[in-house]
Amino acid sequence: MLDFLNVVAGYVWGWPLMILLVGTGLWLTFSLRALQFSHLIHAFGLIVRKTPDKKAQGDISNFQALMVALSATVGTGNIAGVATAIYIGGPGALFWMWMTGLVGMATKYAEAVLAVKYRVQNENGTFSGGPMYYIEKGAGQKWLAILFALLGGIACFGIGNIAQSTEIAGAVQSLTGLDPLYTGIILAILTAIVVIGGVKRIGQVASYLVPFMAMFYIVAGLAIIVLRITDVPAALASIFTQAFSLEPREIGGGVAGYTIMISMQQGVARGVFSNEAGLGSAPMAHAASDTQEPVEQGMWGVFEVFVDTIVICTLTSMAILLSGVLEYDLSSFASNGAAAAAAFNAILPGTIGGTVLQISLLFFALSTILGWSYYGERCWGYLSNNNKVVNVIFKIAFVLMCVVGSVGSGTLMWNISDTLNGMM
Repeated sequence: MLDFLNVVAGYVWGWPLMILLVGTGLWLTFSLRALQFSHLIHAFGLIVRKTPDKKAQGDISNFQALMVALSATVGTGNIAGVATAIYIGGPGALFWMWMTGLVGMATKYAEAVLAVKYRVQNENGTFSGGPMYYIEKGAGQKWLAILFALLGGIACFGIGNIAQSTEIAGAVQSLTGLDPLYTGIILAILTAIVVIGGVKRIGQVASYLVPFMAMFYIVAGLAIIVLRITDVPAALASIFTQAFSLEPREIGGGVAGYTIMISMQQGVARGVFSNEAGLGSAPMAHAASDTQEPVEQGMWGVFEVFVDTIVICTLTSMAILLSGVLEYDLSSFASNGAAAAAAFNAILPGTIGGTVLQISLLFFALSTILGWSYYGERCWGYLSNNNKVVNVIFKIAFVLMCVVGSVGSGTLMWNISDTLNGMM
């Protein structure tokens, strides 16, 4: 099964999809006259402005919608995934991550605008939106909307739950020695408390959890840069030189190809997978915001990609480059997350670095579970016409999967979800 999935994922996440995703971002950047750059300051201004529109309708505030989207976007891939990209693609992979993030801002802007423009109000007064709605109403392709919702509804159990609960159980066991089964039970209870409350409660929890976890990781990352400030110029130079290097790249003792091609492939793949621009998940959260202006919500989407890729992925990459971990074989570590922890440990005093990484992984994974619980609910709600019985069954199944992921290996579900995400 794993071999089969690897073959399928190789086609789904191959160069054609990379070109389509980045190409769409470039086309939107050109069509929107580089709006994500000329209005970036405005996007930052929206975050600090505390004057909500009292006439606007929605389930949660603009800020809460952004936090729900970020909770699902900022995950273990920002740590473990980036470590893999830098190891395989070299320092140059970060440059291509940046490029993907910059054009991805335009894609995420467009997704958020369409989400608000084509959202619908349900009988109970709540709002539903996302790709399935604007594919059906905007593009007139009902069958494609159903296919997207089905893929998203299944993927939420993997990338949004089992893969994350596996990371949480591992982090908790490393920090406290607690058996994964007990971690799974506690996680299921916490998830149930939040998920049962719907998007309003998810938004409230995310509005506190996401800023805390982001600042916690950012402070640690900046501390690493300050402690190795003399090595930063050389690290930055390696990023730009290797991004365009035509020298053969060696990985694990063998030659994998030209550095520029490997760096580009790894950087682009990690970039689009990390910020989820074009995936169609975040628009479901943006559609619930209490706004009357689709364009305004689009600017919140721009800020989302900036934080995920330009800030958090960069800090992870710099920690790895400044630590010297690249000199070791990644296979010598228990996991890709362990490689990132080793990078933090190499610079921060004592074992502080590893502890920071484990705590960050815990919160990143927990926030992803909460965000994807809402995405799954919206997908199954679309497929069942918001049937209450289906909604209850989904929430029960989603909560129970927290236990399954904690005690088992998330490898199979991760690979399945990886493929489904590509298809989304």
